[in-house]
Amino acid sequence: MSEPGGFDLLHPVIQHHVVNTLGWPTLRPLQEESVAPLLAGSDAVLLAPTAGGKTEAALLPLLTAMEQQSWPGLSVLYVCPLKALLNNLQPRVATYAAWLGRTASVRHGDTTAGDRGRQSRERPSILLTTPESLEAMLVSTLIDAPRMFGDVRAVVVDEVHAFAGDDRGWHLLAVLERLTELAGHPIQRVGLSATVGNAPELLTWLQGTGAGRRAGSVVAPPASGAVTPELVLDHVGNVGNAATVISKIGLGEKRLVFADSRRTVEELAVQLREREVETYVSHSSLSLDERRRAEAAFGDARNCVIVSTSTLELGIDVGDLDRVVQLGAPITVASLLQRLGRTGRRAGTSRNMTFLSLDDAELVRAAGLLLLHGEGYVEPVTPPPLPRHVAAQQLLGVTLQKRRVNLRDEELRVARLGLAIPEEAREIGKGLVDTGH
Repeated sequence: MSEPGGFDLLHPVIQHHVVNTLGWPTLRPLQEESVAPLLAGSDAVLLAPTAGGKTEAALLPLLTAMEQQSWPGLSVLYVCPLKALLNNLQPRVATYAAWLGRTASVRHGDTTAGDRGRQSRERPSILLTTPESLEAMLVSTLIDAPRMFGDVRAVVVDEVHAFAGDDRGWHLLAVLERLTELAGHPIQRVGLSATVGNAPELLTWLQGTGAGRRAGSVVAPPASGAVTPELVLDHVGNVGNAATVISKIGLGEKRLVFADSRRTVEELAVQLREREVETYVSHSSLSLDERRRAEAAFGDARNCVIVSTSTLELGIDVGDLDRVVQLGAPITVASLLQRLGRTGRRAGTSRNMTFLSLDDAELVRAAGLLLLHGEGYVEPVTPPPLPRHVAAQQLLGVTLQKRRVNLRDEELRVARLGLAIPEEAREIGKGLVDTGH
């Protein structure tokens, strides 16, 4: 008798809704292959192109485990690098949780005091949040942290490559170590990524001090029936010429244009509007409400353009895109793949990206990225080594959390995690004491 497939291992209620509510005839390869290791409690990194169903690949098995093993209270954390991505995901995650009578809610800097109070009183089954909000909850005098987090069994880290490449990743790992101590049992760690060149090393990093002691799996099925994307490179010389080209290509289509600076985004938007193109703008200097209005309007419109910095590179849903245009060139192949992956999500459409260079240097950089992409290269993700400032921050954070600590124990903890070598950790701890921190 053959082994049951991933779909067969899911909870019957989830099976029903996958077929009848989502209307999926089958699971995608990543979703199928992730079920068994996640149900077995393995740590994992799940890799698939943008819009490859990674959220479902993680959550459907974890929801199954939640029900089969009767996980109480807040049992799953879903961590994202951006508040906008959390807001975008929450309705979908809440829908999946509701199939089993569970709840999901968002916690970040914009969450109201009323919602925060409700989360403390009636813990959701799944909390979507950021590392910074987790830290704030750990040190808050208004939250009973052991009660809030004592039942956490798993954490999903979305866009894990975006964390691992800078200090936020080390901060996240340190917070997860503190949560593990609080829970009193190992917490399963699942990373989701579309673009990474060194998945086994990324998994080891994500496991933290559990690396080598806990089972780990990289789930990265080969793309089946992949269609070669349409990639076009052109030299336009200036923003005005770029606006002319964008106004004439993809007429009647929804186009997302990336530019590398707020100034270029604003200049291109003005030029497009002068050419009577319905144009929206998104960048980090806009207020949250302005960005949400622009993205919502763009999501509902057709025959329009939204011009953005990298704020829309990650998996925020802005509707079905027909075309991606890049002014200049991104810095990495990974970024190229993220942006390319915004297209081709709708049946009958294919992934495409048009590069419009403003000068010779951009032309050469774009050509180089396209050459590397054609060779199948993606950059490895390399965490910054020995982030001693994060070690200092964590010594302070854990003191705020516990109110009284054994400094030597905490110094050893940050050293084991890789934030500093043991001698440096002792020096940092001594320095904090000597300066009255």
